[in-house]
Parts: sequence; C-alpha cells; structure tokens
Amino acid sequence: MRVEQADLLSISDTIILKQRRTYSMREVKAVKINAADFAPYGTFCSMTEPEGYPLEGEIHKFYPDRIVGTCVGTMAFSPIEVRKDERIVKMAEYHTTTWEGIVALDDDMLIHVAPASGGTPVPELAKAFLVPKGCMVKINAAIWHLCPLPANNEVLHAMIVLPECTYANDCTVVEFEEKDWFKIIL
Repeated sequence: MRVEQADLLSISDTIILKQRRTYSMREVKAVKINAADFAPYGTFCSMTEPEGYPLEGEIHKFYPDRIVGTCVGTMAFSPIEVRKDERIVKMAEYHTTTWEGIVALDDDMLIHVAPASGGTPVPELAKAFLVPKGCMVKINAAIWHLCPLPANNEVLHAMIVLPECTYANDCTVVEFEEKDWFKIIL
C-alpha cells in the first residue's frame, strides 16, 4: 500500500482543544478525634494513655475490652506505610461485612470517614479526624474511608486490623469524580 504525502496529517496541522472544567476543591478541616463527633463512624481508644478502671497487678495495669468487635473467621494484623502527600482525597472504600481497626504507631494520623450510603459514595459528607499516635480507631462496617495519612512525619507506620483477606473479598473502592475530590487540612 502506497501512502501519498497529502494523505498524511501532521500533528502541527491539527489543533485539538480539550475542554476542561475547573473546580474549587473543597477543604475538610481535621478535628481532634472525640467521642461525640466520631460516634456515628465507630469508636476509638488511646492504647498508650487508656482511660477507665484497670485490673492491676504488682507490675501491670490491664484495661480490658476498650474496643470490641465481632469477627467470623481469623483476624489479621497488617502493617501499612503511608507517605506524606498533598492530602487530596480522590477515592474511598468500604467493607460490607466487617469493621476495620487502625492503630497509629509512630505519628499522629489523619483519617477521613463518610456515612454508610448503600454503595453510592458521599464525599460531600466526609469528615476528617486527627488521631494521636498510639490511638486505635475502629471504623464500623459500611463506613467510607481509606488509608490513614501522616500528620507530621514523611512516612506513617500504622497497623490495620481486619478479618483475613478482607482486602480481596470485601473491599469496595470507588474513585471520585474530580469535582468531588477534597483536601484535608489541619
């Protein structure tokens, strides 16, 4: 097949305009986690400064059952490393059958949550919380969330508590339209 030069179009002969909308990104201010504001989404407890009456021995204080959750099957305790970024939230996930635990190990962490909504994301209802290092949060089933973000360090190390293989069999992740992205601020 012979192609004539006249049949060829060079990119310089064609101008392509891409229409792009600009959106004013919503900012969500992180508030220090507290029982009243976090109650619709789950519970939390400081593991390094627990409250309440302990069971005491000669060298220990034991604070039982500060966070409880049911599980069918085996629980898994998984480390996660999260790099600091611009804190722009572009997606969220939820689990239909289980809660998720997150423990901040070496830095304060930022988490975002939004109410259960039957599988349709509701980023406009998102709340953000500042969770102190050493604190564990328990996020209820069906609550929208994603990984914790470092508040101060370049990398946050945290522990995720979920039933084994939840990431493979009960994790719905939804990417937001650009107009629904939001930035978490302190």
